[in-house]
Amino acid sequence: MKEFTFKINGAEYKCAVEEIEAGKTNVTVNGKVYTVETEAPAAPAPKPVAKPAAAPAAPKAEAPKAEAPKPAAAPAGGVQVKSPLPGSVIKVLVSEGQAVKKGDTLLTLESMKMENAIMAEQDGTVKQIAVSAGQNVMQDDLLIVLG
Repeated sequence: MKEFTFKINGAEYKCAVEEIEAGKTNVTVNGKVYTVETEAPAAPAPKPVAKPAAAPAAPKAEAPKAEAPKPAAAPAGGVQVKSPLPGSVIKVLVSEGQAVKKGDTLLTLESMKMENAIMAEQDGTVKQIAVSAGQNVMQDDLLIVLG
């Protein structure tokens, strides 16, 4: 989620922008939430993120070195998925040990009377689920650990 503060003709507007799915975005202006549809150019934004993910392919090319896979294993030991905002966990859609792909919905979080899908930012396996349905969380609280 990105937050902005604008001044238009002396009036201050606090805005938060959060993409909830391809082509749809939630925009909060001074506490009021609007769901807007975006044009097709908004979709290419995730593709540059995928290109850096291809970078680990280069270390795989260096597979003859026994030490190259070990650094890759260390970060895989626990990518923490944290709450982007305070709210209440509505449902957990994964279980420990389950394989997930980038973009899969891990859980649903309700905040300000809106449901927010918390998605996997990378492929991996669910190592730990730190919350349960009905639990209240604060911003940056640990939700899930992916490995």
